Amino acid sequence: MRSKKFSPPKQLGLSFDVNGLIAGVDEAGRGPLAGPVVAAAVILDDTRRIRGLNDSKVLTAAVRERLYDEIRAKALCCSVAEASVEEIDQINILQATLLAMRRAVEGLRLKPAKVLVDGNQLPRLMIHAEAIVGGDAKVKSISAASILAKVHRDRLCLQLHELHPQYGFAAHKGYSTPEHLAALKAHGACPIHRRSFAPVREALRG
Repeated sequence: MRSKKFSPPKQLGLSFDVNGLIAGVDEAGRGPLAGPVVAAAVILDDTRRIRGLNDSKVLTAAVRERLYDEIRAKALCCSVAEASVEEIDQINILQATLLAMRRAVEGLRLKPAKVLVDGNQLPRLMIHAEAIVGGDAKVKSISAASILAKVHRDRLCLQLHELHPQYGFAAHKGYSTPEHLAALKAHGACPIHRRSFAPVREALRG
């Protein structure tokens, strides 16, 4: 395993250096009314540059798909993990998101010396970690993780659409759009809806 010295950018407010591999972590799917929450962890290879890495939300679907394949091909290692709808309903979406992040880090083939996580919350890890607000736009490895998580979840929503076409998951990816809410009212909730989310609860009451 190669070792590299990590010097945190000053604007991130990090106060120390770490010797070893650095993993970036991000999630996709905290807000939707249906489907799992997905997290990814990525350790980039500094010798294999990937152009265009950025917060997945500002990239087009076509660019995300291209970068997804490039990240998988060029990263030292990466891991994608989920927390299920059942887990979301049992422990709440925040804890389920942190659980998915922990699973993603634990799924890495190489053990990082430090983990950089997008946001202001950290999963429970046996590795030193730092939370970075807006990290998906500031740190390349977090950007890469955001792209892997987003593309993985979008592809999953296409599969869910095949199982439950009446809800339109292929279009809205489970988010609370007018079309999705109308489908909930018309058809009720299906097994992949998050019953702990208010719009789903209301549809079940109706």
